[in-house]
Amino acid sequence: MAGGGGRAAVSLLTKAAQAAAGLGLAASAAATALYTVDGGQRAVIFDRFRGVLPETSTEGTHFIVPWLQKPYIFDIRTRPHSFSSTSGTKDLQMVSLTLRVLARPDVERLPDIFTSLGLEYDEKVLPSIGNEVLKAVVAQFNADQLLTERPHVSALVRDSLIRRAREFNIVLDDVAITHLAYGPEFSQAVEKKQVAQQEAERSKFLVARAEQERRAAVVRAEGESEAARLISEATAAAGTGLIELRRIEAAKEIAGVLARSPNISYIPAGDSSQMLLGLSGAR
Repeated sequence: MAGGGGRAAVSLLTKAAQAAAGLGLAASAAATALYTVDGGQRAVIFDRFRGVLPETSTEGTHFIVPWLQKPYIFDIRTRPHSFSSTSGTKDLQMVSLTLRVLARPDVERLPDIFTSLGLEYDEKVLPSIGNEVLKAVVAQFNADQLLTERPHVSALVRDSLIRRAREFNIVLDDVAITHLAYGPEFSQAVEKKQVAQQEAERSKFLVARAEQERRAAVVRAEGESEAARLISEATAAAGTGLIELRRIEAAKEIAGVLARSPNISYIPAGDSSQMLLGLSGAR
């Protein structure tokens, strides 16, 4: 009886182990046969016999044939990319620009993107076409026009870059020039130009002031000439009475000024001995 019970227990344990192994194999097979696509993603399926399948998988859990098929996940959300470029302008000045783009893949063409570029499609394409477009557009303008016509330059860069990215099945939602810097030679040239303009404005001011002074001198001379003419006419008509009147008025004005000054003493004309008042009596 004891031997029969032991064999039954061993048989039961064996069956349990086999069942557990079967369940483990089934779970492992199920895990390898299922994959999940998160929100904002798409999956491209590579089949060992048929190659890259033309259909993409949307969000959710999907089934594949283990070993035969393998999913590759693409992030289809818009992502920012920035890159810099040093380009030459039309007047041979070097300019450094930084471009920022918002890019995403064309969902309908994900199999083609995977076949030709792989998962890192944006890092392979955007820097090269961005530098190409920047150099081509900047070469059409002089250095100062990049500032004065910046909206036009940005529009040309945006249209050209969107068109070039479309050739690689990449959609650009936004393109913007975020930084623009000139070389030291151009900065020095701009500084010298500003100094020259300031000197020119200063010279214009000096010329204008000299012209105003010349006109004022002419007006004063004409006024003095007119006054002399009027005085001559009045003298000829009324005699020298007017001159004598002006002389008396001037003498009165001078006498008033001298009288109000404490440092002026009046010395009478005539006998100068009167200046020593009281001295003769004292002797």
